[in-house]
Order: sequence, then structure tokens, then C-alpha cells
Amino acid sequence: MRNSIDLLGDLVAFPTVSRDGNLDLIDYVRNVLTGLEIPTTLVHSEDGRKANLWATIGPADRPGIVLSGHTDVVPVDGQAWSSDPFKLDRRDGNLYGRGSADMKGFIACCLAMAPRAVRASLHTPINFAFSYDEEIGCVGVCRLLDLLKDAPVRPRLCIVGEPTLMQAVTAHKGKLGFRVTAHGLEAHSSLAPIGVNAIYMAADLIGEIRVIQKQITETGARDGDYEVAYTTLHVGKVQGGEVMNIVPNRCTFDFEIRYLPEDNANGIVVKIKAAAERVAATYRAVYAEARFNFAELQSYPAMNTPVDGEAVKFVHSLTGGNSTGKITFGTEGGLFQKVLGIPAVVCGPGNIAVAHKPDEYVSVAQMAACDRMLERLVEKLSS
Repeated sequence: MRNSIDLLGDLVAFPTVSRDGNLDLIDYVRNVLTGLEIPTTLVHSEDGRKANLWATIGPADRPGIVLSGHTDVVPVDGQAWSSDPFKLDRRDGNLYGRGSADMKGFIACCLAMAPRAVRASLHTPINFAFSYDEEIGCVGVCRLLDLLKDAPVRPRLCIVGEPTLMQAVTAHKGKLGFRVTAHGLEAHSSLAPIGVNAIYMAADLIGEIRVIQKQITETGARDGDYEVAYTTLHVGKVQGGEVMNIVPNRCTFDFEIRYLPEDNANGIVVKIKAAAERVAATYRAVYAEARFNFAELQSYPAMNTPVDGEAVKFVHSLTGGNSTGKITFGTEGGLFQKVLGIPAVVCGPGNIAVAHKPDEYVSVAQMAACDRMLERLVEKLSS
């Protein structure tokens, strides 16, 4: 039986960056589980380059505990790593590699626990839900949830193994992401006033978004349990123009809303679209077709699990802890709540502060703590 650190080394060696496929890793995981006679189901992406994996240990005719994790990682391009990011490097009590914390460490612990669970004659099943494209907006798991919502038995609760230093997390913000395209009128730059500069249009609307952010910061809902206590708006990418001597007729920018569970994100979108119409109207004296188009890029709901509910008490019984927290980053936990109607708790090894950075790592101690949590899970579901 291989331990979680050895398995993590295997998983890190698969460069499952979201822009690429994950099938090699999924085949590896499936082979590990098939060798234990654990049935698995794959749910592929539309193009067939990626897949979710669903597996059940124990009786499949009753509600179980889902252990959910994503198999994709963020790129390493342009980052200065001290070692090969796709070769696990153990030093000073830490395990360095892309995805070690976010979140192949948790998946490795799940695989290490599987043989024990098979031998334990579980009375309540353990389900693995390993998904693709979480890093670009929890995309892949949606196809898996579409399958599960029509299943005759739904799970009892979900534990998402994102890095929380093994603390039970009960809530996180939701996210909406959009691409906005400004349509102006091209002209020779020596005659700039007869054109409509799409970059200026975009800049004006970005200014309006910043005004809305200021209003939210000053008077909007607040929750001090989050590191950032309010809903945030963020513009992360701008593209426009071809050459300096042409007034650009097109400019795009991408923005996101990371919103508190109690906030109305769609209401914020309505405000931004109203601001877009006001901005466009100021340019229509020159160009009647001046306008903005909005395209949704990403969407996942906030997660909000009662701190005194069964799911949190159950996770505390596994970790031995009694505290809870809230996180600003998103997970598939909100989707399990929304689509399947089951409670979710985020709890996994590692620290999100080192994720997405060069020299990402998870500590050996955190892996051991996760191993212990999953050992207790098997004991509870077989006693």
C-alpha cells in the first residue's frame, strides 16, 4: 500500500494545467481504483480532452460522503521556481511542486485511504469526485453534477479538500466574470475627433465600475469573518487597438465580481450595464452605433453552510477541531449546495497563501493531518 506522499509525487508529475488535458492523470487514478475493485465513472468534457471521475466505495444505494477535489493546476509560465515544478521536491519538511497544495495533496490522501476503506465494509459510502477546469471557474464539475442530480440517491454531504490548513470552512464568496467589448468608430489619428476611441469608452466604463466598488466598500454588506469583508469588483485584463495612428474601434476588458453570499451579484451587473449605456450614450453624437456588449465568462455560486449544522459537526468530529472560517476564494462547494441541495464544508491540507506561486508546497505535517482525518472518516462509516 503506497502512502499519500508517494502518490502525491505521481500526481504532481502530471502537468494538468487547465489549458491542457487531464486524461493521463484521470487514467492513473482510475487504474489505482480499479486495482482495488472500486467502480468508477468518467464524465468527459465536450471536446473529450478532459474528464471528471466519480467513484464509490461501499454501498451505492444510500447517501454517502463526497470527497471533492480538482485535478487541474495553474500555469508555471514566467515563474522562478527553485526546483522542477512537476517533480515533487521534499526539503525542510515541505513538499514542493505545482498543485501540491492546490490541491493534489488532498487527492493523494484520498487515494492512500482507499485500500483501508475497501477493507472496512462501509455501511455508508465514500464518493470521490475529481473534476477538471476548476481553476477557470468550476467548469468541469458542472457536467458531473448534471449527472448526479438525476441519480436515484444523492450524497449526504460534501467535503471539498481545498487548502485550509485543515480548518473547517463554512462559507466562501461567489463569482461572476464577464468580458465587455466596447464598439467605437475607427479614424486616422490625425482626425481623432471624427472617430470614437473604443479604448476611451472602455476606460470610462472601468471608471464607473470603480465608482460602484467605492459605494459597495463604503455602504454595502460586510462580513468581518472574510479577509476582505465586502464584495469586490476587479478588472483583470484589457486589450484594444492595433497601431498608434489609428483610432481604435474595438476594446475588450474582463472583470469579475466576488460577492458575499448575502449580496445580490446580479443587481450589481444591472448597475454596471446601466453605467455602460450611459457611457455609450455620450459618444453617440459622433457615432450612433457606439455600444458595449457583455459576455459571461465564469459563474459559480457562493457557499454558506450553517456553522451549527450536521455537516460542520461531522467534519469537526474527523479533524478534532472546533473552529470554523470563511474564505474569499471559490470552490465547487457552492455548486454541490445549489445543484444537489446538500451541505458542503471546505477542509484540506496546505495553505492557499502559497498556491499559484512559484515554490508552491504542502507540508508533510499537513499531509499527515489529512491522512488522519480520512482514517477517522473510514472508522466512522464502518463502525
